This record gives sequence, C-alpha cells and structure tokens, in this order.
Amino acid sequence: VSHHPMIVACHCEGIGWKFWGDSNLKSKFWGRSIQLDPLGILTLEFDDGEVFQWSKVTTSIYNLILGKLYCDHYGTMRIQGNREYSCKLKFKEQSIIDRNPHQVQGVVQDRNGKTVATLFGKWDESMHYVNGDCFGKGKGSDSFSEAGLLWKRSKPSKCPTRYNLTRFAITLNELTPGLKEKLPPTDSRLRPDQRCLENGEYERANAEKLRLEQRQRQARNMQERGWKPRWFAKDKGSDTYRYIGGYWEDREKGQWDGCPDIFGQIPTDPLLTD
Repeated sequence: VSHHPMIVACHCEGIGWKFWGDSNLKSKFWGRSIQLDPLGILTLEFDDGEVFQWSKVTTSIYNLILGKLYCDHYGTMRIQGNREYSCKLKFKEQSIIDRNPHQVQGVVQDRNGKTVATLFGKWDESMHYVNGDCFGKGKGSDSFSEAGLLWKRSKPSKCPTRYNLTRFAITLNELTPGLKEKLPPTDSRLRPDQRCLENGEYERANAEKLRLEQRQRQARNMQERGWKPRWFAKDKGSDTYRYIGGYWEDREKGQWDGCPDIFGQIPTDPLLTD
C-alpha cells in the first residue's frame, strides 16, 4: 500500500475465518548486525465473532561482514483475545554461549489471569503445550512428559539451491496453467527478476533487478503526486489498513483498469512516464 515508507497490507479468507494485517519495519544498523522491529497489528477473526490480535517480535541479522550469517527472533508476543483466552509468548534472545537457541515459552490465560496452558518449544522446530501452569513453583519437568504437539516445521527438500525455503514458501511464486491471465499486472508472481533468479538465470535476473529499480524511482514520482491504494484503506483513528473489497470482483471480470504495469518496459507505461 506504500513504497516509502514500506508498508505491506494483506487479507486472507478461509472456511470459517478471516485474517488481515499490515506491516512496516523500523530498522537499526549496528555495524555488524541489523535490527528489524515490525510495526503493525495482525488480526484473526472467526465467523462466530471470536477475534485474536498480535504483533510480531524483533528480528536481528548478525555477522553481516564477517563470520557465518544468522538471524534471531526475540521479544514478547502478546496474542490478545476478545473473549475467554489470551496468550503471551516469550522469544528468548540468543547469546554467544547459548547451546540451546531459538527457545520460545509462553502461557495461555483466561480473562481472570489464571494460566490454563503452558507452551514451549523452538520457533524453527516445533511447539508443544501442557494443560495447566507448568512454570509455577513446585512444578517439575515431569509435567512436560504429557505435552501435546501444536506445530511442527515441515523440513524442506534437500536441495542447496532452495535456500532452506519451506515447501509452502517454494510454491508461492508458482504460476499454474491459466493463472497468469487472471492476475493483475502488479502481482509479484509476474516479477521478471524473481522468475529469472528461480530459473537460475542469475545475470539476467540482476539486469532485470536494475531495470525495475529504475522503474521504481519513476513510480515514486507518481506516489508523491498522491498515491491511493486500490483495495485497502486506513482505518479511521488508527494506522491499520483494512481490505475494502474489489479484488476478487475485478479478477472475475478480468478488468484491471487503473493498475500500473510496474514490470513492463518503461516507455509503454504512460502512468509512470507522464
């Protein structure tokens, strides 16, 4: 919805639920590392009216210049519910001497603040739960023997060119037969540099990236003249963007009037060259 500042909004619907949110990044560069603080609220609403809202934790990327590059997620995530339950998750920050990194611990509490479930695991492996408060005084490790599995990471296929992407992430850029004709010209699956990179055409991918960056600079002029998102609008009294409809209707009709051709050749796009 915005390029400067970079703000991304999303909206998803499934059977019995809706999910939406937006995200903006506040970054800090520390010389050998960079810290990314996500701004924005994510919302999950079920058809029965139950709603959960949360924000992401901090991400840091280390050894940008020397050493093995790695990232870490840390901070406290509060998942606030509008009915009976809410959740608090603590992402432990990794230290140099930490032999058991990526730890996540948390609790589910009722509206009176009573802990009804304990959560634990690793953000890159799995998460488990145990009913009741297992972190309280007098609680031993035996309580965790009855833990139930909540989530387990699906490991990627053993292919060095896939950069450890999950099976789901690998499919996000896929163009199935008949899909391309239904997409708006702004869909990221139509990015030529991204497609070339996926196909192993690295020199061509770099050339396309440079071309698109030039387009971006021209598109910025259009935004400065008054850019208005097509399918999202900012909520009154907040900085949250909400879906206002229209995308699926336009897709059904195949009408993308007013959508700039952001990946095409520069001279053929009057919206960006005027």
